[in-house]
Amino acid sequence: MPKKAGMEAWKKARRKEYLEKREFRYYIFCEGQQTEPLYFEGFKKYIEDNPIYRDMVLIEIEPCQAETMRVIGMAERYVRKNRIQKGQIWCVYDKDSFPAKDFNGVEQRARKLSQENPDLQYHAAWSNECIEFWFLLHFAYYTSNNHRIEYISFLNDKFRELGIGKYQKNMEGIFEILVEKGNPKLAIRYAKRIIKDGQGQTPTEIAPGTKVYELVEELAKYLPEQMRTKILL
Repeated sequence: MPKKAGMEAWKKARRKEYLEKREFRYYIFCEGQQTEPLYFEGFKKYIEDNPIYRDMVLIEIEPCQAETMRVIGMAERYVRKNRIQKGQIWCVYDKDSFPAKDFNGVEQRARKLSQENPDLQYHAAWSNECIEFWFLLHFAYYTSNNHRIEYISFLNDKFRELGIGKYQKNMEGIFEILVEKGNPKLAIRYAKRIIKDGQGQTPTEIAPGTKVYELVEELAKYLPEQMRTKILL
């Protein structure tokens, strides 16, 4: 084996060994290329800076640039390719104008896959109709089923009011803005109330609504205490 190839194989083996030592593993597949990944990169950054958990928690974030069922399909392929046997697989995606059967289908598929291996659990962190609805809940309880333009307009007004400027879809520092300027505890409470009120309905029928809070609650457990207490109830 050439020396360079041997070194690469050794590095891959060491990295695999290092990752397998992580007790808590999260693989996050985002429909969007930037907005959702940037938000969850905030969690990853602060968790990796937390000396208590940084060596225990693995967070991999994969931008998919794909919609609904294609997101979970890409997650399945990633799991097979990398022979992942343990961890949580999270699909983060929006309703937008995609068919109801596809939007609802991700949650159905996730439940089916989770039954196959108790150590490998799939989750659907959907937003109807967009991730901006989750962001909006940091500032207000909102139940009007409007187009994403209205949610973005609300965020624009709120950000200007706070002196942040205009909301941008691919905004750097969106995690810090929502934690420091918004109220994540209220956002979680509002999102849970909406899901409870829609009990028995499909994700498409819960409009607006979001389950992003479920992933937020999972990741927030590993944040430094000062930040964790701003998010968890």
